[in-house]
Amino acid sequence: QVQLVESGGGLVQAGDSLRLSCTASGRTSRMYTMGWFRQAPGKEREFVAAIGRIGGTGYYADSVKGRFAISRDNAKNTLYLQMASLKPEDTAEYYCAATSPDSSGSLYSTASYPYWGQGTQVTVSS
Repeated sequence: QVQLVESGGGLVQAGDSLRLSCTASGRTSRMYTMGWFRQAPGKEREFVAAIGRIGGTGYYADSVKGRFAISRDNAKNTLYLQMASLKPEDTAEYYCAATSPDSSGSLYSTASYPYWGQGTQVTVSS
């Protein structure tokens, strides 16, 4: 199994920056694509960003493109999400997720990720 633990959330003001981290443990060799999703109260969990197994190109939701940057350090088993120019509409619980070698489907879909963290809250005040 793979365990994912997010950190770095908090309360910030609009325009501020924040960096989320996700540390993995367990059978990390089974992690492939990793991603960040978020869920605001009363809304469905939505895709934010994803990155392949060896890093490189990130994939982003249109709502965060140009403001957020995803990266990973496989030596540290850690995934990052650097968030800048935060807006009140970015307020949500942010979740780290990872696919496995058996995963199929779109990297934009929650159904493709069998491993999930517990989430970290990001609140952006106006």
